[in-house]
Amino acid sequence: MPFDFFSKNGSVLPMTDAVIPVSNIEYAYGFGVYETIRVVHGKPVFLPEHLKRLMTSAAAIELKHALNEVMIGEWMTALLTKISADTCNLKILLIGAKTAEEALLFILPLTPKFPDKKLFRDGVAVITTEYERLLPNAKTLNMLPSYLFYKKAKEAGCHDALLIDRSGNITEGTGTNLLAMKNRTIISPPKEAILEGVMRSNVLKIAKKNGYDIQEEPIPLSNISKYDGFFLTSTSNKILPIHRIDNTVIKIPDTLKELMKHFDAYLETEYARYISV
Repeated sequence: MPFDFFSKNGSVLPMTDAVIPVSNIEYAYGFGVYETIRVVHGKPVFLPEHLKRLMTSAAAIELKHALNEVMIGEWMTALLTKISADTCNLKILLIGAKTAEEALLFILPLTPKFPDKKLFRDGVAVITTEYERLLPNAKTLNMLPSYLFYKKAKEAGCHDALLIDRSGNITEGTGTNLLAMKNRTIISPPKEAILEGVMRSNVLKIAKKNGYDIQEEPIPLSNISKYDGFFLTSTSNKILPIHRIDNTVIKIPDTLKELMKHFDAYLETEYARYISV
């Protein structure tokens, strides 16, 4: 559903005013960071984690601003009160400027797009492409390569494209985190090579609570047959199994199905908290 309002530096305005001049050199050059937050029962989910990452991303590219997490949270509440949305996504765009006081923060409500339910059962196909993101730990507006690789994946009938670094290791998807499984061990690419997703962090937390081991090491594309399974995580995907990487068929192990049940139960409990908040 379309939304009629957005927020700009705390002011709730008509969506028709959600524009940036073509003369804005900072936006044109991608000098900005962003976050996408899921709203359930009218409340932003995992808000502290998302806002912390927004601030970390801004610091990583030396984007100066006069904002803080409490302020942004209040602006989000004001917008959600205005649009009265029970479920949506909120996209935060923080765009740099010549001075900290001139930085712009947009909060845009969007209709979420969720994978077909059968994909959680059957898994998804992905392709691979050679690419290393600049400043992988920051969620920046420098998204042209990811856009092109995601477009290529869709044209091939796949869900996403996995990025392969110069050493031949899988790092992440264009907008997803990738994790591998071997027995009851979950393997993550090294943190310095990826953007640590909020959903990924929660998945690993629940995995630890349910007896899974977590290991951090490179995942060579040439060795994918040595793993029991692979899955993607993101705000919309939750845990999404992979059934094919390029031309290699991937099984969905029982240990992954078990983890998905644990995580779905966790999210159900987490989301229920927002009904009475």
